[in-house]
Amino acid sequence: MQRSLAVLFAARCVPHRWSVHASSQGHWYWVKAFAELVATVEQPPADLDELTAAHVKRWRLGAGSAAGYRAVAQLLRQDPRLRSGPAADELGRRIALPASKVQSYAQVDFDQVKLAAQRDFRAALQRIRRNAAYLQRWRAGAFDPGSREYVIGEALDLLARTGDLPRTHNPVKDGTILGRYRSALGGCGYDVTWKRLFLSSREAVSLGVLLMATFGWNLSVIDTAEVPRALPDQGTDGHPVYRIPVEKFRRGPRLHFETRNVADDGAASKGRLITEALDATRYARAVVEELTPGTDLLVVWRAAKRGQPRRELDRHPPVGKFRFGIDSQTATKWGRGFGLDGSPFQRGRRTVLVVDRREPAQHSQDTHDRNYALVDKRVQAEAIAVVAAGADEAVEKARTAILEAQLVAGPLAGDVPTAIADCQDMTASPLPTADGRCAASFLMCLGCQNAHIHPGHHPRLAYLHQALGGLRSALPAATWQADWADSYTRLEDLKGKVGATVWNTALTRMTEADRDTVGLLLTGDLDA
Repeated sequence: MQRSLAVLFAARCVPHRWSVHASSQGHWYWVKAFAELVATVEQPPADLDELTAAHVKRWRLGAGSAAGYRAVAQLLRQDPRLRSGPAADELGRRIALPASKVQSYAQVDFDQVKLAAQRDFRAALQRIRRNAAYLQRWRAGAFDPGSREYVIGEALDLLARTGDLPRTHNPVKDGTILGRYRSALGGCGYDVTWKRLFLSSREAVSLGVLLMATFGWNLSVIDTAEVPRALPDQGTDGHPVYRIPVEKFRRGPRLHFETRNVADDGAASKGRLITEALDATRYARAVVEELTPGTDLLVVWRAAKRGQPRRELDRHPPVGKFRFGIDSQTATKWGRGFGLDGSPFQRGRRTVLVVDRREPAQHSQDTHDRNYALVDKRVQAEAIAVVAAGADEAVEKARTAILEAQLVAGPLAGDVPTAIADCQDMTASPLPTADGRCAASFLMCLGCQNAHIHPGHHPRLAYLHQALGGLRSALPAATWQADWADSYTRLEDLKGKVGATVWNTALTRMTEADRDTVGLLLTGDLDA
């Protein structure tokens, strides 16, 4: 059994199936749980060919999650011995994954998340820019070599070139910063040493939150985001336009990568965040490029201590004391540090996609609708007003496009004949002229409560209905909808009221006068 499971497992550890370590790691835990469960039955199967429907059913009930059951079931179905028979039938049973419980933020809460990230990242950006300006002055020879200001500049230069300051030797952990720099900088704390030029892990998360809120990126995209390049032709206004490469892991081979162009044309533009991110990480990226050329990742931050173990094998390995992207544990720590119940990325990204943008990002439209929009309570609540407004509009539209004329048995005394009906009161027109006459088209008689329709009108109206149906196939859809749809709908309503038999019989009684009148109505000459 172990050997067979190992064969199935190894067959999936290839780039086109499991392209990241997290996939194989998660499946390993589920396969292990499955093996432990079937080992507890009274007669454990020695191999997969001895697996029964009862074993599979027991796993389905005891897996603990729909995702775990489906993962193992998909793996087992790859074995030729489990492609037919009772166990195969049981493995083929569909089991729905539970709807995601992640919900978007209320707008006031999301605004607070963005505000916290903006304050944290902007403070770091200003600190780095301030020290960058100081370093430029030192390199330009603005300070006396014997002064404290000179030593500070020298320390900044060392940080910019190496990522650290000279320390006493210690084989186990970081040694103490040399007294010359410790005295000039005001101590050896992070705030007065390496944070002068580099982001901390918390500040990198703040940058990631802003990237998520601005572009709708998830953690995997932020983790692997490459450095955007400014296009060589910036146009006449001089504003930088960045080409941003984005890797979309779940979109399939041909849709795996895409690029987007964003311009920095003001403080509120998306491109401004890219400019600020490049400024905040420029010294870290320079050190990384010196140590490991070609790394070229956007989100770079400095770890406080050396020797921190890698927790996720799918993320870019550290370069010296520098780390890349954002892991889930650091994101959770950031959220709790700012008073949230955990990482802001899943809820925040959902808020961006289903409330702000209302469109998918690194997934398909079907996934966006099914897993994001339709299950989100905020979207559902906001949809109530939209649905109600749509229903009101539909009702109003129905009222304007139904038959309002009254059906009578025959001509009534006092009625005035019109082209398609009789009018009982010409002075009560819904569209009166200055002298009190009716200015509406004759076709509007079908939608006027003053009109009377009797069997003598049926032949002409049945022919008009037939003619409008012919126009529908001859005219552009938009033209027919605008000019004739309402009249056709009212005639359909009339046909339903009098019955198809009466309607078809009326066509046999149609006269040349009826044909001529309908022709004039369709050309508009009669209304003129």
